[in-house]
Amino acid sequence: MKRTAKVLLGIVIVMLVLGGMMFVGGSKEGGSALGAAVSESGFPVITHRPIVVGFSQIGSESEWRTANTASVQQSFKNDPDMQLIYSDAQQKQENQIQALRSFVARKVDVILFTALVETGYRPVLEEAKAAHIPVIMIDRDVAKEDRDLRLTIMGSNFVKEGEKSASWLADYMKKQGKDDGTKTINIVELQGTTGSAPAIDRYTGFRNIMKDHPNWKITRSQTGNFTSSEGKAVMEAFLKADKNIDVLYAHNDQMALGAIQAIKEAGLKPGKDIIIVSIDAVKGAFEAMVKGELNASIECNPLLGPQALQAVHDLADGKKLPERIWTIEAVFDQTNAAAALPTRQY
Repeated sequence: MKRTAKVLLGIVIVMLVLGGMMFVGGSKEGGSALGAAVSESGFPVITHRPIVVGFSQIGSESEWRTANTASVQQSFKNDPDMQLIYSDAQQKQENQIQALRSFVARKVDVILFTALVETGYRPVLEEAKAAHIPVIMIDRDVAKEDRDLRLTIMGSNFVKEGEKSASWLADYMKKQGKDDGTKTINIVELQGTTGSAPAIDRYTGFRNIMKDHPNWKITRSQTGNFTSSEGKAVMEAFLKADKNIDVLYAHNDQMALGAIQAIKEAGLKPGKDIIIVSIDAVKGAFEAMVKGELNASIECNPLLGPQALQAVHDLADGKKLPERIWTIEAVFDQTNAAAALPTRQY
């Protein structure tokens, strides 16, 4: 009997020890139970409600960005299981890093994050990882060497957008009889914010297609920081320095719209004297295409709120998130812009 009692006591002790190991760390204040079940993505399953989510946005530099922010805010506002803490970095990386650190300090359950530029975030991302807080990127990613510290990214393929822009241009120029493969096609480029993922990738994507068109030449390329005011100013400088511009490739519609004003003020006809292709497909771009002032806009869908909300729910339920969540997008030009304009949400 004594031997049996000792064996039973030993079993109980082992069970208690194992149970204690499962719950080491207790739970975060206002956060997930770290010792509770772990999701397939490697983070604690979130059992409490509301789920607290910190969202760090870069600012409101364009119609696209405003629509992107509104989509996320509205999606989370409509869900009673969610509490969204929003921070606007106002185009300053130091503000964004400070916001991310505040999210870690508040022990939020999930961080949603759009990177202003790719580099410079590793220390704060390491802090989030140490606090067991999953980071989901929206739209813009961090540098490749830092992607081990974020869980996933949702949004567009910026390289593909650059490739689509150049492919559309090649097809259009051929159909219009403007490019026979021998005449030099002079192209000026309005780049996005230096160091940002879309600027880097849209630059690369366009040049991927240029390899098949040796007569294409980018004569000038400068950042317009994704804003209409800077897009106009840079285009004014291009026009003063170069009277032989065939094409304008803009990394977003806002810069293209600013450039259109500069072209008109210079006494030229945008869309005719200078072919213009840009990226985003905001309402202003559709209006410009209907007027014949913008030739094409490659869609970059900002309405990522529903996808972000679903990702947080899946994470909370213990599901594994894919490494990349893509959006479905189209190409618009003067042939289909008028029909699509009434249904545009941004």
